Amino acid sequence: MEQLPYRREAFYRRESKSVPAARAFTAWALDDWHAIERLDDVLLCVSELATNALLHGVPPGRGFRLHIAMCAHRVIRVEVHDSGDGTVAPSAPRAEEEHGRGLLLVAALADKWGVGERDPGKSVWCEFEAEPGPGPQC
Repeated sequence: MEQLPYRREAFYRRESKSVPAARAFTAWALDDWHAIERLDDVLLCVSELATNALLHGVPPGRGFRLHIAMCAHRVIRVEVHDSGDGTVAPSAPRAEEEHGRGLLLVAALADKWGVGERDPGKSVWCEFEAEPGPGPQC
């Protein structure tokens, strides 16, 4: 039997079918771990982070890596690693703009989120407490 913390990862190429594939992979992992309490929130954030990686962080010919983990205290952590540069911050788009609300959704739905440095690139992560409680960190 698999021991906590549970971990899964997958690599996706720079193509439009990568976002639904990342969502399906995440749904499979959370179902396998019997951790579907926050499934809709997690899947929406995976969609947003994967889309942002494809639009802003993945140069042609590269891809992004999706990491999903769940710790003993049932905190689900999602990380999207890309090779792009730059900083990431949610901003309030003007009402007439069609894009730019993804990280605002992540900030609203996740219990925590942030950005980490990588060489090359960055890692954007978010966490969801399925059942809050004490336990080791991921």
